Amino acid sequence: MLSNIGIPGLILILVLALIIFGPKKLPEVGRAFGQTLREFKKSTRDLTSDVMEDVEEDKKKVVEKK
Repeated sequence: MLSNIGIPGLILILVLALIIFGPKKLPEVGRAFGQTLREFKKSTRDLTSDVMEDVEEDKKKVVEKK
């Protein structure tokens, strides 16, 4: 999705963000966006590891039953 934006589209988005949020608010918005992405990645990683642990436990139970 983001690979189709290109340089002109990215510049347009940045200019619109600057106009909408203003120069003082823009760093705060960027920081909040970064924190949100970081939390999303962490949650995804935790969920993936939980699922993998459950799969490993199920494999061990199947092996023990044989």
